[in-house]
Amino acid sequence: MKIKLEDSVFVQVDVQERLFPHIANKEELEKKLLILVKGLKVLGVPFIINEQYKKGIGETIASLKELIDNYPHFEKTTFSCCGNNEGLEAIKKTGKKTVIVAGIETHVCVLQTCIDLLENGFKVVLVTDCCSSRKENDTKFAIKRLIQAGVIPTTYESILFELTLDAKNPCFKEISSLVK
Repeated sequence: MKIKLEDSVFVQVDVQERLFPHIANKEELEKKLLILVKGLKVLGVPFIINEQYKKGIGETIASLKELIDNYPHFEKTTFSCCGNNEGLEAIKKTGKKTVIVAGIETHVCVLQTCIDLLENGFKVVLVTDCCSSRKENDTKFAIKRLIQAGVIPTTYESILFELTLDAKNPCFKEISSLVK
């Protein structure tokens, strides 16, 4: 099943300053998230940014924050980005049917968001190398569960090239230079 640029929206889940230092493989995760976000911006994919209880967990990490400040942000207390209804309504208002998801923690907020999106009729694409938890085992089993539930797994490089489609795409050179 192809993932189409014109039908996709990106949902970033809880990549926040007080939680991020405790995440497994955080340096590699940050590097990949930055490439993903920059690439999706180049391609013109709309973004929905979610932050869990900012008073306690803080803002989106600084390296990403400067890239995403102009996109809609939603604060939540529910683990799922769909739980407070504002986030779900924002996704629905885009008119897109495919939701590309990345963030932390995979076994809690990412998992519950993906399941809720599936239950609301969306095609859900999980950028697996742009998700993590404090414990690697939690990430591994959450991804397995989500695949069994119907989520489409991918990687940041794969999704960027799938959305680019063709080396003749005006965005190709910029996408290509990002992933090198």
